[in-house]
Amino acid sequence: MKTTEQRLNNIIGQLTGAKSMLVDTSRDCFSLLIQLKAAKSAMSSLMEKIVSEELDHCLINQHHPNREKMTKIFKEVISK
Repeated sequence: MKTTEQRLNNIIGQLTGAKSMLVDTSRDCFSLLIQLKAAKSAMSSLMEKIVSEELDHCLINQHHPNREKMTKIFKEVISK
């Protein structure tokens, strides 16, 4: 499984590629859109991973009184 840093580096690479496609007038019309969609998907996945880890830390490790309810709410928000 990739680390958070590896995931960030992949996203940066995708966005750098998209940026260079903007100045390349001979690019395929759909390449930029595909690259941006990949970056968006990777960013969403990374956000879900980070929030989930923080949620575990904040609610579980600190024995939050409404832990189960808060976990459910956060997971619903993350998945949207």
